[in-house]
Amino acid sequence: MAIKDKKKNRRFRIKQRIKKTIVGTAERPRLTVFRSNKEVYAQLINDADGVTVAAASSISKGIADKKNSKIEQAKLVGNLIAEKGKEAGIESVVFDRNGYLYHGRVKSLAEGAREGGLKF
Repeated sequence: MAIKDKKKNRRFRIKQRIKKTIVGTAERPRLTVFRSNKEVYAQLINDADGVTVAAASSISKGIADKKNSKIEQAKLVGNLIAEKGKEAGIESVVFDRNGYLYHGRVKSLAEGAREGGLKF
């Protein structure tokens, strides 16, 4: 088994373990994070209805234009998802780190969302 496959398998196992306990509802949707090598994405998901309430990413107009580090971009994405959540009437969320360790871009996104006014 290649190292790449081991990493994917490890993240998949962690993701399944997290997803067993975390469920997004209409009042308290799930804030999930996806991290690629270049970009970072965030979504507010209502699992009860299977609907994405709001989404933000580092390729959004206001964020992609600026020349920032990936960690600073993640913080801006957190602020953006918090703004979109507030517009949709959401104040409180459940954080889903999606199998990633809570540091670096994931932590920065979470801090940005908290600064934007989301509670979790």
